[in-house]
Amino acid sequence: MKKTAIIIFLNVLIALTYEAQSQEYIKYPDNVGDIKFNQEIDNPNFILCDSNNIKQYYNFGKPMQIHGEKTNLIKYFSTNYRVSDSLNERGYVTIRFVVNCQGVTGRFRVYEMDNDCKSKKFSSNITQQILLLTKNFNQWIIGEKDGVKYDYYQYLTFKIEDGKIKEILP
Repeated sequence: MKKTAIIIFLNVLIALTYEAQSQEYIKYPDNVGDIKFNQEIDNPNFILCDSNNIKQYYNFGKPMQIHGEKTNLIKYFSTNYRVSDSLNERGYVTIRFVVNCQGVTGRFRVYEMDNDCKSKKFSSNITQQILLLTKNFNQWIIGEKDGVKYDYYQYLTFKIEDGKIKEILP
């Protein structure tokens, strides 16, 4: 009887410990930098093929997944971006997003910082224009490795000087 009570007690203790650890684990993302769906800003029609296996753009052995390479992207922004009235604006605007296995983009996030890498708020004329142009750029290559198509994270960082885009990274 004593042995049975001890075994039951240990099993309950193990179950409670496992449950506590599981609940703590849920607080954290699966991977640093995951972009979770946000119903307030994300398009509900944007569908991922496998939300548990989103690759990074560099996992495919290419510097960037764009038809026409990066020169196509640079040409697109130089043609469509209108220089802001905010000529004293300097720093970096980064747009992170997901390209799904059909080459469609979604889950856009904007990060802004000054030249000292401190958080900064740019004129909305700059950030909203860059965000809209990024959303409308549709030359992303479908991520594929060993014949399997994947969703992947992509980012674009825009170096801003005097309201102009001086460079696009990566």
